[in-house]
Amino acid sequence: MTDAAELRRRTAELLAAEPPADTDPADFLKARFDAGLAWVHYPEGLGGLGAPRSLQAVVDAELAAAGAPDNDPRRIGIGLGMAAPTILRYGTEEQKQRFLRPLWVGEEVWCQLFSEPGAGSDLAALGTRAVRQDDGDWVVNGQKVWTSSAHVARWAILIARTDPDVPKHAGITYFLCDMTDPGVEVRPLRQITGEAEFNEVFLTDVRIPDSRRLGDIGDGWRVAQTTLNNERVAIGGMRLPREGGMIGPVSKTWRERPELRTHDLHQRLLKLWVEAEAARLTGERLRQQLAVGQPGYEGSGMKLAFARLNQEISGLEVELLGAEGLLYDDWTMRRPELVDFTGREAGYRYLRSKGNSIEGGTSEVLLNIVAERVLGLPSEPRTDKDVAWKDLAR
Repeated sequence: MTDAAELRRRTAELLAAEPPADTDPADFLKARFDAGLAWVHYPEGLGGLGAPRSLQAVVDAELAAAGAPDNDPRRIGIGLGMAAPTILRYGTEEQKQRFLRPLWVGEEVWCQLFSEPGAGSDLAALGTRAVRQDDGDWVVNGQKVWTSSAHVARWAILIARTDPDVPKHAGITYFLCDMTDPGVEVRPLRQITGEAEFNEVFLTDVRIPDSRRLGDIGDGWRVAQTTLNNERVAIGGMRLPREGGMIGPVSKTWRERPELRTHDLHQRLLKLWVEAEAARLTGERLRQQLAVGQPGYEGSGMKLAFARLNQEISGLEVELLGAEGLLYDDWTMRRPELVDFTGREAGYRYLRSKGNSIEGGTSEVLLNIVAERVLGLPSEPRTDKDVAWKDLAR
């Protein structure tokens, strides 16, 4: 069994063969993947060594100390946190070999084509249709919305309805969609911040080979649960240092600007600091749980806490700064590759945090998931459970 000492030995061999100071970053990342040091818990040949997930920190620490490049995980977060674990679990060997290496290295950016204008909170009600052709390929028509990184993505994970004659959860199939194919149109969605990091995506007669279907026909909802559970862990369980995340800027302002302090604001800041630290430590426990298996529904609770905390902390920061907190540098529409809170004003952080309770699953839906799947409370009454999708009121 691969242990920490063996991983340190393999890492030393990689650094000796590909010195970071003399090696092109892309070549180093490819060599790291091929050495099984990308994600050590993945199987051999797919960037891993079949080692315990908890030992990834050993490799990361050795490489960071040597000044090795990383794969810019924030830029390719959807691929790393959502597409990769789903492909690993449900993909064919050909799919794993084709997609995982360029995904991890950062050669190919991924996006997620799940939500629709009429299927956001109720994702299983989606109406994008995939119809199988005589040659076995699929032709997809529909619209997706709130798609992060679609304007820079090469690939997308896509769920579409393949059988309208069965209940909504049963007639969905999961695909890997080439964003450069004819019929894929990406349009920007301008947000309250002035930016357009999100998009709407129109699919018009997009042809997808059956070889890019992930999982069985009609089993897309089950496959999508792997994606969604990993997404919520990725959003709510981000590894942060102490005073990381939004609590960091407001704590810094409090220390550096004593003239802004009041007793009431002090009490509120202390309460939020404690809650942020509790959420950080809970995230660490969740990552330990991940080391022994797939993420469960507990990630929904973490994502809930993340959204609420970010909104409350950013609101406190704006209130602390007063009129200064309302300043915002530029309303010109920009098309960022990723969300970047660093170096931005309090006003930006306040506005952007409003989306936290929508993206990655609305807080209302996640509350139901926690109640039913984690706490075991009775489910809400459902009148659509056994009704064919085509017969649902829309």
